Amino acid sequence: MAAMGRKYLVKDFNHFITCYLCRGYLIKPTTVTECLHTFCKSCIVQHFEESNDCPRCGIQVHETNPLEMLRPDNTLEEIIFKLVPGLRDREEQQELEFWRRNPPWDNGEGNPRCQQVVSPRAIGNGADGGASGREDDNGEEDYHRSDPQIAICLDCLRNTGQSEETSVTDLMKRFIRCSSRVTVGTIKKFLSLKLKLPSSYELDVLCNGEIMGRDHTLEFIYMTRWRLHGENTYPMVLEYRPRIDFGYNHDV
Repeated sequence: MAAMGRKYLVKDFNHFITCYLCRGYLIKPTTVTECLHTFCKSCIVQHFEESNDCPRCGIQVHETNPLEMLRPDNTLEEIIFKLVPGLRDREEQQELEFWRRNPPWDNGEGNPRCQQVVSPRAIGNGADGGASGREDDNGEEDYHRSDPQIAICLDCLRNTGQSEETSVTDLMKRFIRCSSRVTVGTIKKFLSLKLKLPSSYELDVLCNGEIMGRDHTLEFIYMTRWRLHGENTYPMVLEYRPRIDFGYNHDV
């Protein structure tokens, strides 16, 4: 019975919640799907700039693009923030201060064609993509305005061999400003709403000719696709097109 009342210290769990590379608490825990080892997101992305191997076990993660084999572990992140008091607030404040000092993108101020994308939840509820400043049902602002912002340009990619029935058009306003934490999935929903596409219509979103995964954040794309390819122009350009199915026709 005495064992039931035992108290544990945070250091008792350090083996599970610290990064192998920086030895600090895992920030934005990111797991390598090939071996299930987890690191800070920034640590493992920086490591993969020099090597395609897992820094812990040495397994080759991917021959050419190991970043595709990374997945965020949001559950572990929440556990760590609950175990370590004040860690979430400190990290968010440090991140905001960093981007204020080192703005890597145009903030879109003064651009009459620039609009702001609302949060993923608001888009899912049928918002039209314009920030109105209203509060959600819980009385909380839902526009992620305190997040680091990124300006992007959404260009329609043509000449993809699609028929007129499946073609997409240009946006009236191609330049938008939104949270850097917005995902490609949210951008797809935004495009579908603005272009009035049917729910069954699938889009691909590309950066530098490479199709982006729906869970990729704009920050991740900027750091790993735009900046690392030597792009110095702003805003970051993302292209969209109807999804091209390279699979076999099983109806034949």
